[in-house]
Amino acid sequence: MSGTATTSDWSFPRVWDAIAAAVPDRVAVACGPVQRTYGELADRAGRLASHLHFRGIRPGAKVAIDLVNRPEYLEVLYGALLLGAVPVNVNYRYGAGEIAYLLRDAEAEAVVTEAAFLPAVLEAVRSCEPAPIVLEVGDDYEAGLDAAGPDGAWRDRRPSGDDLLFLYTGGTTGMPKGVMWRTDDLYVALWQMGRPGTEPPDPVAAVRAGKQAGTALPACPLMHGTGLFITLSTLAGGGTVVLIDRTGLDPELVWGEVERNRVQILTIVGDAFARPLLSALDATPDAWDLCALRAITSSGVTWSPETKRGLLAHLPEVTLLDSLGASEGLMSRSAARAGDGEIKPARFAVNQRVKVLSDDGREVEPGSDEVGMVGVGGRIPLGYYRDPEKTAQTFRTVGGVRYSIPGDYATVDADGTIRLLGRGSATVNTGGEKVYPEEVELTLRQHADVFDCVVVGVPDERFGEKVVALVQPVNGDGTTEDDLRAWCRERGLAGYKIPRRVIALDTLLRAPNGKADYRLLREIALERLAAPEG
Repeated sequence: MSGTATTSDWSFPRVWDAIAAAVPDRVAVACGPVQRTYGELADRAGRLASHLHFRGIRPGAKVAIDLVNRPEYLEVLYGALLLGAVPVNVNYRYGAGEIAYLLRDAEAEAVVTEAAFLPAVLEAVRSCEPAPIVLEVGDDYEAGLDAAGPDGAWRDRRPSGDDLLFLYTGGTTGMPKGVMWRTDDLYVALWQMGRPGTEPPDPVAAVRAGKQAGTALPACPLMHGTGLFITLSTLAGGGTVVLIDRTGLDPELVWGEVERNRVQILTIVGDAFARPLLSALDATPDAWDLCALRAITSSGVTWSPETKRGLLAHLPEVTLLDSLGASEGLMSRSAARAGDGEIKPARFAVNQRVKVLSDDGREVEPGSDEVGMVGVGGRIPLGYYRDPEKTAQTFRTVGGVRYSIPGDYATVDADGTIRLLGRGSATVNTGGEKVYPEEVELTLRQHADVFDCVVVGVPDERFGEKVVALVQPVNGDGTTEDDLRAWCRERGLAGYKIPRRVIALDTLLRAPNGKADYRLLREIALERLAAPEG
């Protein structure tokens, strides 16, 4: 299963099958009272593969997964890959129209869902031609497994590293796009995220030697890359994945599951997750025994220094890890520990794989203050499914090297570290000056009365756009617009970066993956600004 960077043939289902054969009684997945050992997970995935094959699913067919974080999510992904079919994530918050778009775009032939989402899925399926088969988790699903054996004609085909996994991303700045990952590339990229320049070792030899990846709890949805990637990594190392099968973030429940399962790695998405978790610890600091916890990892959105300091005050032995990357490519990590002294915003360094590239294809010179976009080379996706135009925009060849450039603006300091400025699609252009929302958001979140904030640009007759901050206060009142503008000024923000208006909201309506819908929030800002005062 191992090999060089160019000749390896890693396959998740082959690795999991081998681990199941070596340690069949080791717990692979825990979800409330339900536990699945590696042997049980492999058996149920094999039975599902047989059932899907009986229903007409063949190699290359797309199998959509519209589920919360439950064991069946991993069984479907495992079973589809065994067949050589392509797992496709579906955002469980989608309505029927959005589901229909995704199913048609992916050319899905099957969709696995659960009772809560079934009405929307059935409505979506009716608009698809041909209509995908629908399998509902519960009696329908279990009957399919009971009627099938774990083996069949499909076993004649050996899963390959060329098999694909689709990860649909976007939707806040346009319709979702299906990122196409070869499983071999994704396997190696996940390994190299924390171990740059090395090749994955034989996981089965490690398992036989008694080693295993730590017990991990993805508090974010498996339907998004952050939750899925830590889960794939954990299972590929023979570890245990702890799932919470409900929507939304319940901080007390998360800490309770960390304690009950002796979780070692907790995965979140920035302040949208970290701040409620910190608030729970602040309110009842002795409620949970968290001594097993060794790391909290975050990816995708800002994780502010003040929140990190608060968590480290409660959890001084824990390492806080920021991951730089996206569904389109995994880059590098930055660590913060209690003994580090001053905790600053996460910093990442340019290296052999990760560069900051100018519009004309040059590497940005360290210390030049030139703004470029972060790109990652090495093991990256093939592109977007059925979208050559967007593929060409994001996956570019520079200096003979193919990079994934998802759209994150950055500069490079003189010491070679990357200073992230924010996603290009959210950049505000005011009076000819570019304002990167993340910089302003980080400043505002440092204010004691600000729980969360998002910065957008709205049309302005004089400047083209003006900077507007939408703020979720800690207590709902007490902070004025002038206070927050003065706060930004005192912390050295240039005048054009200081929000012209600040709008207080009860919630910023973040998605389950913690990301902000800048398009929706911009519309809310426009409505609020247009409304008469009083």
